[in-house]
Amino acid sequence: MRHVLMAMSVATTLVVPTLAAAETVAISCGTVGKEFELCKQGAEAWAKKNGHEIKLVSGSTDASEQLTVMQQQLAAGSTDVDIYRVDIVWPGILGNHFIDLKPYIPEEVVKQHFPAIVQNNTVDGKLVAMPWFTDAGVLYYRKDLLEKHGQKVPTTWQELTTVAKAVQDAERKAGNTKMVGYVFEAKAAETLTCNALEWIDSFGGGSIVGEDGKVTIDNPKAVEALKTAASWINTISPAGVLNYEEEGARGVFQSGNAVFMRNWPYAWALANAPDSPVKGKVAVVALPKGGADGKSTGTLGGWQLAVSKYSKHPAIAADLVKYLTSAEEQKRRAILGSFNPTIMSLYKDEEVLKANPFFGTLLDTFTNAVARPAKVTGSKYSRVSSEFRNAVHAVLSGTGKPEQKLKELSQKLGRMNKQGKW
Repeated sequence: MRHVLMAMSVATTLVVPTLAAAETVAISCGTVGKEFELCKQGAEAWAKKNGHEIKLVSGSTDASEQLTVMQQQLAAGSTDVDIYRVDIVWPGILGNHFIDLKPYIPEEVVKQHFPAIVQNNTVDGKLVAMPWFTDAGVLYYRKDLLEKHGQKVPTTWQELTTVAKAVQDAERKAGNTKMVGYVFEAKAAETLTCNALEWIDSFGGGSIVGEDGKVTIDNPKAVEALKTAASWINTISPAGVLNYEEEGARGVFQSGNAVFMRNWPYAWALANAPDSPVKGKVAVVALPKGGADGKSTGTLGGWQLAVSKYSKHPAIAADLVKYLTSAEEQKRRAILGSFNPTIMSLYKDEEVLKANPFFGTLLDTFTNAVARPAKVTGSKYSRVSSEFRNAVHAVLSGTGKPEQKLKELSQKLGRMNKQGKW
């Protein structure tokens, strides 16, 4: 079967009609688990329909390592990968290596997606990536254990600390020696940047770097947030969290050995899988506030799909991106894998809400999440994030005081820009 692309002029954002013979499209769209499985299914469905073949490219589960490899491949002009899976903070870093998708995807289709994400993915007027699924950190908890021990769902981090300790101790006293109160992602990787930003923002400590480009991280609220988080280690959280990414935390929680867990929405479907020890025992709410005068916040996450400008068949690759980010495919992924759609209308879809009851109640969390300072710091974001998470990890591991580490961090970041210009 031959691949047909309908088009007109660049001015109308469509491509001139062409015929393309069957090609193999290499796509990097997930590494493990449900994400990889659902991507494979979607890509193969498109390939069968259009007469092409799919080559799935996998890599590290560490986002920082993924970015490093991607930067190396793109800098070398490699043609090995046609479509990349791009974190929401990467368009500003990698955008000049991706094609503009506007000529391949109608404007009315693009407008179906959250405007903020489309804007995030637009670099120098070019749509360098299409929104695939969005994310924000949320709090998972064992509703059966809270009910068993007469505890209410916490609304502040202080309450979470108290409730987690009470339930943990009661369960251990009853013989469940493996029970811990709270698991989260504290490995010195991008996942810790997300967790720490949630704590700091919830206490009113800002987002590391302000919109004006000036460094804001050295402030009393940020210190208070990190002191609170550090107090969890070896009390309600095992020291092992210092090396946990998302799957490490999920493994402990899903095995039934944690009361609370911070993670992304994808863990919902896995926690309720037929073979899950906690199936039917889990609920999800917004992350706690940083005290009575704080706010509930989640770090904006999510992934996009972008086409390498070094691809030998960009039009075909763009068509696959259009398919995988479509309403039909996003609905399938939401139902089967709890991946948050970037298409607004799907949050009112009855089938989506039946599979993910919390999608509707947490829509504010998804749409008003705190963004990492990637756009304002541009190509220097990776270093900003690295310095930030290393400072936070030092505080959590007890090798540095928050006041000291945040002051040092502020000085380092200050030397990376000139009066707020990155």
